[in-house]
Amino acid sequence: MGRRTGTILLVEDNPDDEALTLRAFRQNNLSNEIVVKRDGAEALEYLFGPTPAEPQLVLLDLKLPKVDGLEVLRRIRDDPRTSLLPVVILTSSKAESDLVRGYELRANSYIRKPVDFTQFIAAAREIGMYWLVLNETPPPPSAR
Repeated sequence: MGRRTGTILLVEDNPDDEALTLRAFRQNNLSNEIVVKRDGAEALEYLFGPTPAEPQLVLLDLKLPKVDGLEVLRRIRDDPRTSLLPVVILTSSKAESDLVRGYELRANSYIRKPVDFTQFIAAAREIGMYWLVLNETPPPPSAR
């Protein structure tokens, strides 16, 4: 499937989940650059630091060190530079409160990580097809 080449920001502190996500995207021929940040503070620095990044999509875990995923999402939505940035929560959390809070903070999607690798590959294919091919995103702030 043809893909746009925008950067994906993967915010994931678990090395096994990170490797699984990267492998699943590779197996689905995803050619986008994937930048990995391992805690919420690193993600915020990447997005808002001295040279702010403009990823096409953020895949955000919730249970993160330093700054949790819901706080990262809140800050993304509160800043005009990133308020329209597509954010997909990709988490193993089964807590209904996380689901509700994620949508209250305007997450674009909430996906529970499948435990089974075959299911995870299928989920990665669907994420890639929808968010990187079908979905129309607003231009980055630097182009508005």
